[in-house]
Amino acid sequence: MLEDTYAHSPIKKMFERGDVYGVGYDEERAARKPLRLAIIGAGGVAVSKHIPAIMRLKTIWEPVELVAICRRNERVGKHIAKMYGCRWYMEYAELLKHEQIDGALVLSNDEFHAEHSIACIEKGIAVLVEKPITRSLVDSEKMCCLADKKKVPLMTVSNKRYSPPYFRAKKFVEKGPVNNPAMLVGKFNLGYDYVHLLEQGTIHLYDITRYLMGDVESVSAIACNKYKRNKLTYPIDNAIAAFKFSSGAIGSLYTSATALSLKPWERVEVYANKTWLAVEDQCELILYDSEEGPAKSWRPVVPNTLIFDEEFGGFMGLIENFLQVIRGADKPLVTGWDGHKAYELNVATHLSLSRNETVSLPLEPEPADKECQSWLSSKC
Repeated sequence: MLEDTYAHSPIKKMFERGDVYGVGYDEERAARKPLRLAIIGAGGVAVSKHIPAIMRLKTIWEPVELVAICRRNERVGKHIAKMYGCRWYMEYAELLKHEQIDGALVLSNDEFHAEHSIACIEKGIAVLVEKPITRSLVDSEKMCCLADKKKVPLMTVSNKRYSPPYFRAKKFVEKGPVNNPAMLVGKFNLGYDYVHLLEQGTIHLYDITRYLMGDVESVSAIACNKYKRNKLTYPIDNAIAAFKFSSGAIGSLYTSATALSLKPWERVEVYANKTWLAVEDQCELILYDSEEGPAKSWRPVVPNTLIFDEEFGGFMGLIENFLQVIRGADKPLVTGWDGHKAYELNVATHLSLSRNETVSLPLEPEPADKECQSWLSSKC
């Protein structure tokens, strides 16, 4: 179970098993059913995050094999395949035709997520698809409904849910002392001028917002394009979105494409009754539960040979959960529907800006897509 992943942490292995690097033989893990994965869209996030996470899992005795990748660039694709001992395909259809795989990581460009995911699901292949799940609520709903109909696992890349600070924060919200929260405040800085602020950055915090607070009932947003520097002519560079949750709680996210990304770039606060917590930069969890007592915090000791970006960034937990879901041994911490609802918050923010009014959820996918795209086109 997912809980066991954190029960057998590197620190426990170090002190309780004398396994300083966390790579000693793991009989329980090694006995799991062997699985075969492929990657469709072996770009930067695949090479820097997902493949290293898979390789690290193999190192600690997870029986998983990366058998094939798909990348249109032949030179780069063959190089990646050679590095990791797998096969390269230029076309994803050829990969699906010739390879017997249990799961596919769909890490292609956003506009191809639905096409690639649906092709896999139709063949009974489990899918882990990058965020945002698509750029269309119609397509994401179609993906999720098809996966439900075929009883094929569909998960969305929401690696932050698996990062220890957010994972523990969720437990504090579920079990106390920060239970029944009244408010969330989050911020996300994306100091790049070549990406879409909401879809490619803030989408992470849309998901974390739902993870910690539950479903959103309405969204109200304001934004500006103060400096007009985005190379993709994205229409906003700073935005604030306010939420009303189905629980009766409230929340807000503020997000900027003109701040500095690394000083720091992310903070989430959750307020309950006489207690609150903060997750700082996906690194430190701080709990405030007493007027007189000290704040309590958890963060990694850096440098530490046992802390890997693949693990602390959440990618190892994400992929291990995906593998265990395929095996039928665990439930997904994040589903395709979670990805759909996170993107729905993204669309609702745009619609609120377009209409200059509060937008209620859920949205009707087809008209919402059309109105969102019309507004984005008119502003670009």
